[in-house]
Amino acid sequence: MKYQTPRGTYDILPDEIGKWHDVERVIREKTELYRYREIRTPFFESTSVFSRENDSSDMVNKEMYTFSVGGDSYTLRPEGTAGVIRAFDQHKLYGSMELPAKFYYMGAMFRHERPQKNRQRQFHQFGVENIGVKSPEIDAETIALGYDIVKAMDISSVKVCINTLGDDESRAAYRKALKEYFTPHLDELCSDCHRRLEQNPLRILDCKVDHDAPFMKDAPKLSDYLNEESKAYFQRVLKALDCLGIPYEIDERLVRGLDYYTHTVFEVMSTRPDSGAQATIFGGGRYDHFVEYYGGPQMSGIGFAIGLERLISLAEEEGHDFGKERGCDVYVIGLGDVQDQVLQVLSDLRHSGFSADGSLYGRSLKAQFKSADRAQAKYVVILGEDEVRQGTVNLKRSGEKDQISVKREELVSRLRDMEGSER
Repeated sequence: MKYQTPRGTYDILPDEIGKWHDVERVIREKTELYRYREIRTPFFESTSVFSRENDSSDMVNKEMYTFSVGGDSYTLRPEGTAGVIRAFDQHKLYGSMELPAKFYYMGAMFRHERPQKNRQRQFHQFGVENIGVKSPEIDAETIALGYDIVKAMDISSVKVCINTLGDDESRAAYRKALKEYFTPHLDELCSDCHRRLEQNPLRILDCKVDHDAPFMKDAPKLSDYLNEESKAYFQRVLKALDCLGIPYEIDERLVRGLDYYTHTVFEVMSTRPDSGAQATIFGGGRYDHFVEYYGGPQMSGIGFAIGLERLISLAEEEGHDFGKERGCDVYVIGLGDVQDQVLQVLSDLRHSGFSADGSLYGRSLKAQFKSADRAQAKYVVILGEDEVRQGTVNLKRSGEKDQISVKREELVSRLRDMEGSER
């Protein structure tokens, strides 16, 4: 075909959209229970919002869609956190909202990477940001929200992996140790890790290319460089997770893919044998300097993001019941030159709260009944020229032969009576 979706994008067709509505409903229900409020930011921002000084992440260095207009550089959003923090600072929400300020977002993101299953160039992400208060218990509660959403989608084969990156002092000492350790192995590192060695040596631990290299096994461990304050903070996070009954594993190699994290970082992983490289369901962490970077006060925050494609796919694999698409309440069949009256009946039904459909052009009775079946209509209203003259309609339940004659003005009340008798 001449016209197709660009590589790395896809259409969500009507037969598939019900799954998306279901997961979005679960997300909105859970975020409401945790008292998060929705925020919607632009699909593109100034490039500087995402491309921060000396950022070593692959997202910033290799995957962003950036374009220029009138001499200004803009980037399609590759992730949600930066835009939320920019909005938090721009509108000075730190001065008008109760802290911690709790936001969630949901929408399309864009990254130029090799397309694969559940990993497209345009993808959809849900995420949360909890900003303004630094607390180990908030860290645990944030993880619990994501964990609850995963469980609500009937995904049971999961584990929580957690680590700490420590505070600024701890990370500075660890970065120095890593740089000293990896420098003699420079010729063995991939080209990306050459850059990471200078920008952020922690990111070498997350490298997919060098992950299994022999020298990686003896790399320094962050736990050996944590100061007492960082150790105490992490222990309180673990204690809070224990209080919530959330099982976890400590993974000292977990550093996450973005540079702004401090203290707690985490990933919730699928334990299904067929997960492979797509094991991560969601991940996130705490950040201490992000708010001030965009011009706000020094404030800490924590967040996570879930890829919706991955969440829906896993839910299907684990047998989640997405339910069937709801049929319409009433299908109106017109016989003869009665399209205007069919239109009026449809309008009355819809304004009374019934979902309704019908034929607004001349078709045979048989064809219209087939349409009613395809629409999964609960009730059928039949309106012919005789009924128009008499001010009546014929009403029947789908699948039944018997029908009753009802005055037009009594149709809605009769349908409500029939609905009530079925409860």
